[in-house]
Amino acid sequence: MAQPPYAQIAGELRRRIRTGELAPGDRVPSTRAITRRWGVAMATAGKALATLRHEGLVRAVPGVGTVVADPGPQPRSARSSTDDPAVRARIVRAAVALADAEGTAGLTMRRIAAELGMPTMSLYRHVANKEQLIALMVDAAFASEPLPARPPEGWRARLELSAAIQWRLYQDHPWLAAALNLRRPLLAPHGMRHIEWALAALDGLGLDAGTRMHAAVTLFGHVRGQAIDTEPEARAAQTSGITGEQWMDAQHGRMTALLSQGRLPHFASVAAEADLTPASLYEFGLTALLDGLAARIEAAAPSSSAAPRPATPG
Repeated sequence: MAQPPYAQIAGELRRRIRTGELAPGDRVPSTRAITRRWGVAMATAGKALATLRHEGLVRAVPGVGTVVADPGPQPRSARSSTDDPAVRARIVRAAVALADAEGTAGLTMRRIAAELGMPTMSLYRHVANKEQLIALMVDAAFASEPLPARPPEGWRARLELSAAIQWRLYQDHPWLAAALNLRRPLLAPHGMRHIEWALAALDGLGLDAGTRMHAAVTLFGHVRGQAIDTEPEARAAQTSGITGEQWMDAQHGRMTALLSQGRLPHFASVAAEADLTPASLYEFGLTALLDGLAARIEAAAPSSSAAPRPATPG
């Protein structure tokens, strides 16, 4: 007895998922696309997708559509014989290289597998899902330029060095800043090392624990915040063929007309002389932040002539 149309459609999509043709995170055909391709009613198309959802093969993502579901991490007993740290490192290196070149928007397990010449589903023996892969990529990026074993003298020099390393990493890996989220921080030990370094640099200066933690996270957030547009700008320049400087030049006439209306007098008075760049904003904000910390440290210093306790090495 022939299968009903919805079952035939579900079977075809199921085959494509199980063979890796459709990888976790990939969009599957929508109900409208199914009706066009197979010539069935919307209700039949919806039933086919509902069958796959019931089997756990696909899931609905608001604003995106129906995508292939992640298989999730395998039990330790099932993956212990196949999970190879060396292979995982190769996967992460390939993912970082792809993200550096093209951003993370098109980063899929299928694309990475193609770069490595591996079956897509074999990647899941080493990386549970894309979320874990991003966390591993972030950690690998920070590990590529570690903080020195011997920190420089003085709390300010130590924080400046940490900030400079972070800034370089964000320029080398344009996707990195956007991959981080301070409200939902990734467990990336090499990235967390920068917070530890800042806390150690501020130890013994009279600041309470809350101030030290706020200062460390604020410094991390400042550098990331000034780098957050690096990937979107690179993508915009690549797709449009217009650099950021060229785009700004093209807005000159409109900006001049806006400022000539006299509604923004202070802006107009300084706009011509203020040369803003990502690097200048990073440097200005870093100096202001550290100057503010210096004032707090001075205020917290004991009034006696006794020297403050030296900072703990990072």
